[in-house]
Amino acid sequence: HFLWTPFDLGPAVIADGNWTHWMAHVNEYAASTAPLKELFPTGGFALYGNCAVWGMPAIALAMYKTARPENRKKVAAMLISATIPAVLCGITEPIEFTFLFISPMLFAVGAVLAALLSTVLYMFGVVGYQGGGLMDYITYNWMPMMKNHMGEVITHIVIGLIFSVIYFVVFYWAIKKFNIMTPGREKDMGSEVELGKQTSSSSNVFHDEAVGFLQALGGKENIESVTNCMTRLRLSVKEESLVAADEDFKKYNAKGVVRKGKAIQVIIGFDVENVKNEFEKLL
Repeated sequence: HFLWTPFDLGPAVIADGNWTHWMAHVNEYAASTAPLKELFPTGGFALYGNCAVWGMPAIALAMYKTARPENRKKVAAMLISATIPAVLCGITEPIEFTFLFISPMLFAVGAVLAALLSTVLYMFGVVGYQGGGLMDYITYNWMPMMKNHMGEVITHIVIGLIFSVIYFVVFYWAIKKFNIMTPGREKDMGSEVELGKQTSSSSNVFHDEAVGFLQALGGKENIESVTNCMTRLRLSVKEESLVAADEDFKKYNAKGVVRKGKAIQVIIGFDVENVKNEFEKLL
């Protein structure tokens, strides 16, 4: 948000921001026969949502194809529910969290592909406000532009589909080549799959995780305070030397640990609120 807000809302490349400017002039651009790139030259900075629409389904398919055959049904159910908000609304975190903490390098590869996708689209004259998902494309871009800018609409779709293939090939190859443990590649997944982690069928799974984290943090006597954000358990400890190694946290499905002196962050995912509630009961 720190990066895109000055571009979308101003004044990084245009005073009123790309989003505001596009929405204010979309009817004018739709009525003109001049190339959209000439009408809206700063629109190259508003193409970042394309990675969600064209990239995330391909990444999900790559993870599905690389999952063990016996796990694919469970993985499909999880990935479909994660892909829908990515494609429709541009919300990529549910898919990205399945591999971000397991393989940061894979996330870096995805970032490069996203940059290339935006660059190629702009080179071929595709601009517009495309920071969201498919709903934004249809309502704010494709439908208004079909009369006088059908060429740009078709170019947008063709390039997007080509990059979907590139995304799939690259992620499929990387997952197989480096044996990245994306969902479904484990021998025993348990009875339930969640975004970015495996859980058992026990209703006490959050309690068990909280117990494990508390032990790894040096016990309740070592805890000064605990809060959480959307995906992380944020703690202040008395003695950082009592905090266990990252591997001890990962035994209980943590994606990673961030350490800044006595400030500790346990990266959990979207279940963090449930884990925090159990953690506070233990305290």
